[in-house]
Amino acid sequence: MTAPIDAEVEDATARLYLAIGRLARLLRRTGSPGLGPGAVSALATLARCGPMRLGDLATKEGVAPPTLSRIVAALVEAGYVKREPDPQDGRAWLATPTPEGETMVSGVRSARVRELQRRIEQLTPEHVAALVSALDALETLVGEESK
Repeated sequence: MTAPIDAEVEDATARLYLAIGRLARLLRRTGSPGLGPGAVSALATLARCGPMRLGDLATKEGVAPPTLSRIVAALVEAGYVKREPDPQDGRAWLATPTPEGETMVSGVRSARVRELQRRIEQLTPEHVAALVSALDALETLVGEESK
């Protein structure tokens, strides 16, 4: 049985939730002209992981397949993703980033990373050290391996 969450942890959880939401909104406004956050995220996943079936991409992105289908259709229309036959199953197709899509992801990532770095540089050394020490825990929360 788990212990009840104390008030301090509950307060910290709420503050972390709000801070992450604000930071995500701030960074979404940086460097992604014309693409919504879902499209940028899906494109970044394809750039990082390579060609994927829509169902697999939807699972990785944590969205419903119809939602992801609309996102990928917009990315195809914009020229950032192309459809290719799945060599494993001729009935299925893979979403693959185009060179333009790779460039878009790189530019968005660079702009967002620069903005985040600019903000981190305004923190005290103690706050920077606290952020660095929290990275493993944050990456564990979102299910990513530490880098």
